[in-house]
Amino acid sequence: MSAPLILRTAIGDYPHVRALRDGRVTSPRVAFDFVSVAPISRAFRPMARELAFDLSEMAVATLAQARARSVPIVGLSAVLVRGFHHGALVCRRDGPIGGPADLPGRRIGVRAYSQTTGVWVRGILAEAHGIDPARIAWVTTEGAHVADCPDPHWVTRAPAGADLPALLRDGSLDAGIALGGLDRAEVRTVIPDAEQAAAAWYRRTGIYPVNHALALRADLLAAHPWLAAELMALFDAAKAAAPPPPHPLVAGDPLPYGLAANRAAIETLTRYAAAQGLIPAAARADALFAT
Repeated sequence: MSAPLILRTAIGDYPHVRALRDGRVTSPRVAFDFVSVAPISRAFRPMARELAFDLSEMAVATLAQARARSVPIVGLSAVLVRGFHHGALVCRRDGPIGGPADLPGRRIGVRAYSQTTGVWVRGILAEAHGIDPARIAWVTTEGAHVADCPDPHWVTRAPAGADLPALLRDGSLDAGIALGGLDRAEVRTVIPDAEQAAAAWYRRTGIYPVNHALALRADLLAAHPWLAAELMALFDAAKAAAPPPPHPLVAGDPLPYGLAANRAAIETLTRYAAAQGLIPAAARADALFAT
């Protein structure tokens, strides 16, 4: 028997993948050389720009931008991270924002305009509240992970070394998305009753937002056509060894793998990304993912 194909791999240390790391789930055809990257988002840029790994966790918005720019990677629909994002947009408790209607003309901080959580939040604001992202001044600390993906003109970079939570605290920003280091006593969600709003949105759309999936070097898949199916089987087996806990809003498996289970969420995300100036046009899930 030939030696297994060894893949230099960067993925987060989640319970639902740990069986791959500790050897409880193995394959005679594939082995993993795990590279520690923390936080895992730091793996996305070197994967998208340098093909630094054979297999990497990747934000789905980054994958969409990479595929639009013909980066030779392909997605695998083992969705490792997902979540509802209505509560990710916050403002100061004593600030002037009363709700989404107050956002046009305001300054909102987010690590990168292409960050997947931000794409979901802006899509929700546009569809549920009629807020055009171009009417907001977006302030970021970094650009897209994918090379040659400039931000739209309504996005500006904060000064070098700026701290977005500090800018929110001192009033330089009116709101922020997915900002760490904030005490919940300092802030409130811009979307009132965010958990109930997420539940209502899910009941209406049936979509549980996707954030991170897998990106595989396309040349490896071309050389080994069996590889995508083998990897999906391995990730399925690892998840079966440590099933994710039930989600209060989501019926059944809260972390389903495969295109059938994730197509609506993936294609909604790419539609939002196109509307926000991140990719040229919405993409079908099959154009991003091999399986």
